[in-house]
Amino acid sequence: MLKDPSTSTSYMNQASNQNQRRFPRRTAYIIAKYTVKEGTFRDIIKNISATGIFVRTSRTVAQGQPIDLEFPVFAFDNQIRVQGVVSRKSQKGFSVVFDQPIEGLVCKEGHFPEIVHEGNR
Repeated sequence: MLKDPSTSTSYMNQASNQNQRRFPRRTAYIIAKYTVKEGTFRDIIKNISATGIFVRTSRTVAQGQPIDLEFPVFAFDNQIRVQGVVSRKSQKGFSVVFDQPIEGLVCKEGHFPEIVHEGNR
């Protein structure tokens, strides 16, 4: 179910702290399925953190709208389902801030957890 961006806490936090990230991002190459008002699509996640991602796409996706995402992170049979808000867009794609952090991606003791990437497929 898609949420109203005006009520999304993560969107409001992102708007006030656009240049600050609570968690580091890691380069990724993960195929994600996502649903926005423009439809349901599959594109590549280019970087990921516990609180957000960047999706590389040539599609036009409106900033500020809710988004539902599904993608494998730790194992192909373990699909992460997460909701968030499109926080920024560019010619190369768009960024998403999740409504809730993905606990398994929180860095511990300065080490980013191992995630699935194209080299392991």
